[in-house]
Amino acid sequence: MTEAERRATLEAIAQEVAVCTRCRLHQTRTRAVPGEGHPETEVVLVGEGPGFNEDRQGRPFVGQAGAKLEALLTSIGWRRQEVFITNVVKCRPPENRDPEPDEIAACAPFLTRQLEALDPALVVTLGRFSMARFSPGARIGQVHGTYRPADAASGAPEALAYAMYHPAAALHQGSLNEALFRDMQGVPEALVAARARRRSAATPTDQAATEAEAPAVAEVSAAVEPPAIAEAAAIDPPPAIVPSPEEAPPAEHASPPAPEAETRPAAQLPLF
Repeated sequence: MTEAERRATLEAIAQEVAVCTRCRLHQTRTRAVPGEGHPETEVVLVGEGPGFNEDRQGRPFVGQAGAKLEALLTSIGWRRQEVFITNVVKCRPPENRDPEPDEIAACAPFLTRQLEALDPALVVTLGRFSMARFSPGARIGQVHGTYRPADAASGAPEALAYAMYHPAAALHQGSLNEALFRDMQGVPEALVAARARRRSAATPTDQAATEAEAPAVAEVSAAVEPPAIAEAAAIDPPPAIVPSPEEAPPAEHASPPAPEAETRPAAQLPLF
């Protein structure tokens, strides 16, 4: 699929989302939030559902959690325009409650079609509801900061899924801030691994392509410094999606504050 075809497909999906009435969420939304980003990117970030500001603007991650997400991306030298950002449900649940199973199911075809059009190498799941689609049965407190092949029924069967806490979690549990930035440092290496996996699957007898990724892993690891822990300035009502206490990392494993990081250019690991 060409870039123009991808862009047209994503726009068509967005237009359908804008007028969707498949579940009860359309009754209370201001605007649907289909998602946005570069149609040629290899990285898709999937959150859980729009919040107050997203519902008003029709764009994903534009409130306080969005500022945190942008700080996370900046810490590895990426920009939000270079990835694609969307959610499991495209309309805001009232009072930012958790999305219900039937609401997730009603929205699932939209996300599937977006993933089919984008064909990402890496899906970064933000929060437990997103993680559940790509890694059923996993517990976020156990698998955050790790990746595994995405579930075949997720819509991205050839991608790796990298689990992270939702950025909003750090706004309510300060101890998760360090975990978020630390986990974000593993995303570029996960992308390198996803590319190598794809090459291996395309040419299983050709090991040279896979071996060629090894220097890239070292380069990415050397290029990325510990992140700057920047607090978001925007204020919006707190999202309801917060990891339960048993999912949070044990206190004895908390890391000391990370030193400030130098921002690196995204060109060190192009995303498309």
